[in-house]
Amino acid sequence: MAPGEYKARQDTSGGLGLPERALVRASEAAAKGPRLPVDWRSEGPANIGGRVTGIAVDPNRRDTVYIGAASGGVWKSTDRAATLTSVWPRRNPQAIGAMAAGSDGAIYAGTGEANPGGGSITYEGDGVYKSTDGGRSWKRLGLRNSATISLIAVDPENPRRIFVAATGSLFRPGGERGVYRSEDGGRTWTLVLAGANDTTGANSVVIDPGNPRRVWASMWDRRREPDLRRYGGVGSGLFRSDDGGSTWRRLENIVTPTPGDDIGLRSDPRLGRIGIGVAPGDPDRVYVLTSTYSQFGDVKGFYVSDDGGASFRTGTLPASDVPFWWTGHLWVDPADRDHLYMPSANLRESADAGRTWKVNEGMHVDHHAMVWDAKVPGRVYEGNDGGVYRSDANGATQTWIKAANEPYTQFYSVTASAQDVTRMAGGTQDNGSVRTWNGPRWNEFLGGDGEANVIHPQNHDILYSCYQFGACFRSEDAGDTLTELRGAAADRFNWFSPIELHPADPSVVYFGGDRLNRSANGLDFTPISPDLTGGPGRDEVYPFGTLTTVAAARTAPGTVVVGSDDGRISLTRNDGANWSLELKDQPWVTRVEIDPQNARRMFATLSGYRASGTGGNVLHSDDGGDTWRDISGNLPGAPANDIVIGPHGLLLLATDVGVYAGPPSGRFWFRLGDLPLAAITDIEFQASSNRLIAATFGRGIYSTRLPRGLAGKVHAAGRQTP
Repeated sequence: MAPGEYKARQDTSGGLGLPERALVRASEAAAKGPRLPVDWRSEGPANIGGRVTGIAVDPNRRDTVYIGAASGGVWKSTDRAATLTSVWPRRNPQAIGAMAAGSDGAIYAGTGEANPGGGSITYEGDGVYKSTDGGRSWKRLGLRNSATISLIAVDPENPRRIFVAATGSLFRPGGERGVYRSEDGGRTWTLVLAGANDTTGANSVVIDPGNPRRVWASMWDRRREPDLRRYGGVGSGLFRSDDGGSTWRRLENIVTPTPGDDIGLRSDPRLGRIGIGVAPGDPDRVYVLTSTYSQFGDVKGFYVSDDGGASFRTGTLPASDVPFWWTGHLWVDPADRDHLYMPSANLRESADAGRTWKVNEGMHVDHHAMVWDAKVPGRVYEGNDGGVYRSDANGATQTWIKAANEPYTQFYSVTASAQDVTRMAGGTQDNGSVRTWNGPRWNEFLGGDGEANVIHPQNHDILYSCYQFGACFRSEDAGDTLTELRGAAADRFNWFSPIELHPADPSVVYFGGDRLNRSANGLDFTPISPDLTGGPGRDEVYPFGTLTTVAAARTAPGTVVVGSDDGRISLTRNDGANWSLELKDQPWVTRVEIDPQNARRMFATLSGYRASGTGGNVLHSDDGGDTWRDISGNLPGAPANDIVIGPHGLLLLATDVGVYAGPPSGRFWFRLGDLPLAAITDIEFQASSNRLIAATFGRGIYSTRLPRGLAGKVHAAGRQTP
């Protein structure tokens, strides 16, 4: 599963959908709201990396390259991608889908990641941006309702002529989707290839470098709902234009399909994402890779043309480790038409025009971008879920050099030692669970997609760590050795399965699937509840109807509250002997919290982008969960992901548009500082140092010491609010 699967299901749950430009509108509202000055410090990691979705090599400046991070903005390197510096405005959408460079030195960034993975991009964007001064400033050019952009192509002979593959939103029909062309450097745009329906957008656009009037494009028909996805449809297909994009012809001329492929390129509800590779050295050589829309997105057909698409022969279908809707492209060596790469979990390489394939080794997995440097023969840059890599040996296996400084890691969680302010751990997208001790500043100690991590509050050598779908472990030596949790009963586990240590007795641990499990020793679990959700969803692969959060009361033994992805909050007051459903029909419940001083005071945060009149994202109960009221107050209508009770009852809130502080009653909230516009997925308050730690999904970990008098200012504002 990709990060978008998990986050998108949250954001669209409860029937809210995803309104057009929802994140941008929420960010604009946040910028206008009250803010208190707080100095955030980046805690890294710089050495782990994160998903890279676009690369642009500066045509005029040697060793200069621009990197687009999936949810971390644009980064620039002047030393061959060894180290990178952010050149992206903090309040711009941080989701980058594509990068490109013109021969005049202009750099283009398409916002909104089009790789949907298990469910969707993490975040949508608001169009195409351009920099003409080496990334010092950026101007939005338009296509603000395109939502996601898969590729940008600039005419090599006329840099004012630009094509954009606008993929569109996965969650709603319509918007700006298809192939757009600009003849004036991006000032104006014309839709030159529209989809067959309102769920079809463009996946690829490739200009023939020898004849820029010939343009290739692939279209992709797709739609996502919280518990079901459709990653193909009749709108998917391969197209070619011979007049610079003014008119297009659909190509369906597959005479002999790949064995097992009964679709070829014809319009079919099962046709999924299509990758195109055009050989720069011989543009009549064209490669096409097709896939199905099935839950697993299998690659189905591989075809080769030597006459510019007039005919195709069948090539050897490369093996694939992940669904093709997660990678979706092909790349051809500009110096050798027979040498090409196919992205998957592993990078597949062929030196004989796709007759045989091998795994190209020496990099992280899940590949998304690849660009050759025209100024340096044999130099190629590659982007994947682990960051950006460079090879000076034309991409030969085991010749890849990873960037040394790329602080755009996507974190799901963070935990900190109560005794040592330097000791932190967290779960990251596709880079495992990482920690700040027993190795480099940050080092991986558990693989997979890192999820929940919890450090024991009394003994920081005891650590719980998980990867996706409930694979959770306990360590008693700070993560050096791990033992998998035993005995937990569940039919379904969430992507991020919750673990909670009892605040009064941390040897007691709760662990959620669709049922809640309890352990008295932190290792052996037994179920203490029935299924506390509304049951499984419609998706055959990814679970729905799971617990997402759990909290135990410090001052009321046996009181435990849980939340679920289908919008339910349930409560027991006798450690699972009896359960009551306290709330239902809400969006995804991201967090529940119980006041450590008063077990009748409870809080819940909800995902989803809210419109006026649809309720809020922060709920409060002062009667032990019997009734709940909205305390969102002046918060922007963006997903809330975590809530923590800080000093003097101060409420600390993590949202998709920043960290907020509110009084005990909620109602009036201040944004703390000005973090980049990456989702704050988790926060932790470290009482011993008065430090607040924030995990971001795309910009790593940040921390701040709460200023003296902060609680007083917030409380005073709360008392003045009706």
